[in-house]
Amino acid sequence: MTLDFEELGYEKTPLGEISLRRRAEPRLGGKILYEVKLGDEFLMSSLFTESEIQLAKLGIAALDGDQFDVVVGGLGLGYTAVAALEFDSVRSLRVIDVMQPVIDWHKKGLVPLGQTLVDDPRCSLLHADFFEVALSLEKSFNPEEPQQLFHAILLDIDHSPDYWLNPGNRTFYTLEGFQSLANKLHPGGIFGLWSNDPPNDEFMQLLDAVFQSTESHVVHFPNPYLGEESSCTVYLARTQS
Repeated sequence: MTLDFEELGYEKTPLGEISLRRRAEPRLGGKILYEVKLGDEFLMSSLFTESEIQLAKLGIAALDGDQFDVVVGGLGLGYTAVAALEFDSVRSLRVIDVMQPVIDWHKKGLVPLGQTLVDDPRCSLLHADFFEVALSLEKSFNPEEPQQLFHAILLDIDHSPDYWLNPGNRTFYTLEGFQSLANKLHPGGIFGLWSNDPPNDEFMQLLDAVFQSTESHVVHFPNPYLGEESSCTVYLARTQS
């Protein structure tokens, strides 16, 4: 017998109650979906994954060279991380998430891509606040090598640069915040950012004030609920070579 709904994980966190659920979607012929919710807000659905995948593909494809160390901010259901690992050129991947339960769900195999990440020796899952580390002069995305620089840092946490899951994240989306992040990238490194909103010229100007070049990509994907395409934005910013 197939369950219509099952809660696979639930915990209280400093940011609110987070839950992982698996359900059959009757509007899609009983398709099984995995969803992560923070309180009443949906963080991630296995139905809409193209934008997360494209964040990794566009970001890593923009790099020059053949061996890359990559950071992904925000684990979610693992789609950005798995897409990054599909590149043989990625020699190490550090996935940063502030929610320990989300990391635990992957390690326990409760989400479809969890085992893929856990089994890949290039990948490590780190429980930390991405924004705190990004803004810190002392902290590193690799605590074992505090001075390590990265070739790409790909961020998929907030809904957009001005719609944050945590109000405290706003300090990152500033001139000082992006400069701090740029200092953790190699020359010619890529900062990639996902946004649920259309490209924003004002935000592009902010990135241009820190990075050598900036571009935006509109990612289209089918929305079966609407019967049409939806879209989001992937920003890419390159540090001075």
